[in-house]
Amino acid sequence: MTVGIRTGAKTCGALLVMGSLTCALLQIAAQPTTAMAGPVEELQAIQEKIQQGNEDYEKATALIDDVQADIDANEERIADLEEKLPDARKQAATSMRTNYKLQQSSGGILSLILSSEDFYELLTMIQYLDVIQEYNNEAVDELLLMADELEAARVTLNSQMQEAEAAQTEAQEALDAANKAREELYEEIRAQAEAEAAQRRAAIEAAKRRQEQLEQESEDGSFTTESGNEAEIQVPVTGDPGAVDMGSDKEAFISEWTKRIDDYLAGSPLAGQGKTFAEAAWEYGVDPRFSPAISTVESSTGRYCFLPHNAWGWGASSWSSWEEAIWDHVEGLAIGYGGQLTYAGAHKYCPPNADFWYASVLANMQSM
Repeated sequence: MTVGIRTGAKTCGALLVMGSLTCALLQIAAQPTTAMAGPVEELQAIQEKIQQGNEDYEKATALIDDVQADIDANEERIADLEEKLPDARKQAATSMRTNYKLQQSSGGILSLILSSEDFYELLTMIQYLDVIQEYNNEAVDELLLMADELEAARVTLNSQMQEAEAAQTEAQEALDAANKAREELYEEIRAQAEAEAAQRRAAIEAAKRRQEQLEQESEDGSFTTESGNEAEIQVPVTGDPGAVDMGSDKEAFISEWTKRIDDYLAGSPLAGQGKTFAEAAWEYGVDPRFSPAISTVESSTGRYCFLPHNAWGWGASSWSSWEEAIWDHVEGLAIGYGGQLTYAGAHKYCPPNADFWYASVLANMQSM
């Protein structure tokens, strides 16, 4: 079984991804009759596009928020300057008129200075005139500085608006690319599903027959899972789990599937982890029902884990929290299984009892 490896809450290093991919390829080579119809290399390449598209979109969205905050701050400053500008203009005009009058009456001022009775009175008069001149000049300078600041703020605002618009365009392109990549992935999965339709029907029929046989013999219908537990054989209503709209809005997707998965997990050790499953599913382009359904088949939804927080019979992995475990498992399903339940994937996940495992996981997916 492919075991996903992660170093953080949401993403893994390229080297670790390639390590998981290599492990998946080796397992496929060892099981040529049960390998997925679509090449794992292509699924991985598309999955990387999805992840990159989501990351680009999130970065662009964060940039838009930052730029908008700067724009709001600049707009407040501009409003403040525009409010002060009329008074500054009025004060500057008064100061300029005063300077003009001083200059026009320079003869009278000179006579006033020369008529001073002593040197101390002369200095006092000159200092007084300097203060008036300086005050008037400061008023004019303040007007010029405020006007310059207003113009600079407007230039900055225009530049930031251009950056925001460019970031918004880039974000939309990234989102479109992610949706396109996701559709390419699903097209490949759908093609594979058509190719294995007969096998899927046979698996469901085998589960039905086994269940009926055990009921007639008054025995519980169960099978051994990949984790070594005994799971009840469940028969799905139909052979199709139903479509999931992965092209919808991220927030709407997470909100919808958080509730649906939380309802499904209620009363189990995994209760309340619906949002974690939904966020990881969106991030990696995985059917949001896939991992929760496997947890029920492999460990009765986390009640009987063969290793700490390992509710999925996932290799020899253990984790310190459900959140970390869920992100790793969903990532592993994306890398090694195309993010969707397939009959070939069932043979890969639980080779000894692939038919019963496939039918039981599908039945649980249909219940969400």
